[in-house]
Amino acid sequence: MRYGTLSGRLTLFVPTGAIDVEKASGGRIGADPHAAYDDWDAFRAWAAQADPADAHPFDEADLGAPVPAPAQVFAIGLNYRDHAAESKLAAPDRFPPVFTKFRTALSGPVTTVALPDGGNTDWEVELVAVIGRRAERVAAADAWDHVAGLTVGQDLSERIGQLAGPAPQFSLGKSFPGFAPTGPWVVTLDELRDSGLDPDDLELSCAVDGETVQHGRTRDLLFDVPALIEGLSAVTPLLPGDLLFTGTPAGVGAGRTPPRFLRAGEVLTSQIAGIGELRQTFTSTLEGE
Repeated sequence: MRYGTLSGRLTLFVPTGAIDVEKASGGRIGADPHAAYDDWDAFRAWAAQADPADAHPFDEADLGAPVPAPAQVFAIGLNYRDHAAESKLAAPDRFPPVFTKFRTALSGPVTTVALPDGGNTDWEVELVAVIGRRAERVAAADAWDHVAGLTVGQDLSERIGQLAGPAPQFSLGKSFPGFAPTGPWVVTLDELRDSGLDPDDLELSCAVDGETVQHGRTRDLLFDVPALIEGLSAVTPLLPGDLLFTGTPAGVGAGRTPPRFLRAGEVLTSQIAGIGELRQTFTSTLEGE
């Protein structure tokens, strides 16, 4: 199953197009994208028997963040050994750093993003897990049962503000408008497996103006999705619809010699095999106003 947000409404995506969930379900499931998590099992059961004849063509420009209003957004740092190395930091051994991206930074898959004035904006392609069932003190062995599906995310980061002392401001530096594009939809684990893909080993990459700058596989996560859910849920309950940005592989602009950051006019594309692509076009702050 692939589901998300189209023109602000909960939508099921099938090979023949898009199905408006509220209309096709006769109102049994609401149009609010969060309605999928009000009763996750009921939504899955309905989607399994949805009629492809209800699908219609759609414009990707109308796609929004597939989970536009999560109660919580968790983001993980230094979760690939090669990224920790390029950051000149030790790889975490007990549990990785955790921060948030404020949900007003969330956007859909195809957007225009205004670069903060005087900042150094960097890219970080990430696998994002979407929580489907409340997870509290969940063991890693059971963690996938609490995941609704996976989507693509970009942890755009303004490095000057992020790293300014006396203490770093990770969440603020990563939460400008449009700094958390996600999508193009959420893909359930069974959908990935039916396509011959392993949710624990997905290829991810991103490119600036067609030049590949990051390429990796999620099997190289130091703490995989189940381990992250176990560690987080031991401290705080994870709620249906929460987002978990799992970390980025090497290749970020700040880790290059010399450093390279995004410029107005450039286009960033981010991909994860079996899920889809994000595409962000950047403008100066003045152009974005």
